[in-house]
Amino acid sequence: VISVVKKASEVYFGNPSALHKDGLRAKEALTKARKDVASVFDVHSDEIIFCGSGTESDNMAISGILEGYLLKSKETTKNPHIIISAIEHSALFESAKFIRSSGVNVTLIPVDKDGIVNPKDVREALTKDTIFVSVMYANNEIGTIQPISEIAKAIRHFKKHNEISGPYPVFHTDATQAVNYLPLRVPPLGVDMLSCNGSKIYGPKGVGMLYKKRGLPFSGIMKGGEQEFGVRPGTENIPGILGFAQALLLAEKIKEKEVKRLTILRDFLIKEIRKEFPGAELNGHETLRLPNNINFTFHGIESDALVIGLDAKGVRVSSKSACNALDEHTSHVIMALSKEIKPEDGSLRITLGRQTEKKDLVYFVRALRDVVDLANQSITILAKNR
Repeated sequence: VISVVKKASEVYFGNPSALHKDGLRAKEALTKARKDVASVFDVHSDEIIFCGSGTESDNMAISGILEGYLLKSKETTKNPHIIISAIEHSALFESAKFIRSSGVNVTLIPVDKDGIVNPKDVREALTKDTIFVSVMYANNEIGTIQPISEIAKAIRHFKKHNEISGPYPVFHTDATQAVNYLPLRVPPLGVDMLSCNGSKIYGPKGVGMLYKKRGLPFSGIMKGGEQEFGVRPGTENIPGILGFAQALLLAEKIKEKEVKRLTILRDFLIKEIRKEFPGAELNGHETLRLPNNINFTFHGIESDALVIGLDAKGVRVSSKSACNALDEHTSHVIMALSKEIKPEDGSLRITLGRQTEKKDLVYFVRALRDVVDLANQSITILAKNR
């Protein structure tokens, strides 16, 4: 990926919208990258829109559909309805909150204690005014995998039962965390839109993608250019896009083997944490979770103490989504699991990767033991001083 990005920076430095030789060379490289990405998702290349991040892609999806609806709808008094799950990434969660403040109806679909959305709940929440539904393919914090194809089926049945022939409701999924590990062909998934980015697949940061089905009423949320089919104006980030395409192809090539390897490591670490810390509570489904994701709540110890303590021992973990790491409030994802969370209860998100080996996990458990013991000692000392 690095070599592709380097070459793109040196060779394809022209503006792909220009008509001169350097521009045409960059345009050709961009076209090939778009076709490569489209082939992985089994969609048309003109349905792939490159952007700056997964967050931007999510924002484009929800806002683009809403604005497209408002621009085309002749019934100006009709109030559109949007549905998202209660554990969406903050990019969609906060967008939905903002849209709700402007008067749009927004429904949050709950999850069960394991963090799974029930397709029946989505079906029951749908109305004839629903224009947009979004349920993430796999959660970024607790790793739960959602029944996307079943939810798509429930939406199709709703449309058929109500004799709705138009494009609404549009079904979107945030697949950012899923790309490395789960099937990506859009036809079996049944979605109309899909978001992901480069940073989660060992690609460049600062590049993302939105799959948008042909024919959807859609309005770009930015103005000022015709790049990316007029949806996302601005000169394309050729090195980032080419690096993203290369990372995606590589991830797809090794996916099956890597999923098996990481699943074994994941289950080993879950077992070891439970053995070493009997009071720790696993967040998310036992098996319907990403092969690289583990999330535990440690009662009585704040997340920051665990993260900082482990960092000092060379272990990088997080307390919740990195996008919200500086937010002092408890994760809305953990809260959605209907757990009784106290301010002093810390949740720890542990993710494995291509370089992770079993010896790393053995070291991690030992380091976590030291950090937890130190935190408990500090709590005891503070309690005595009070």
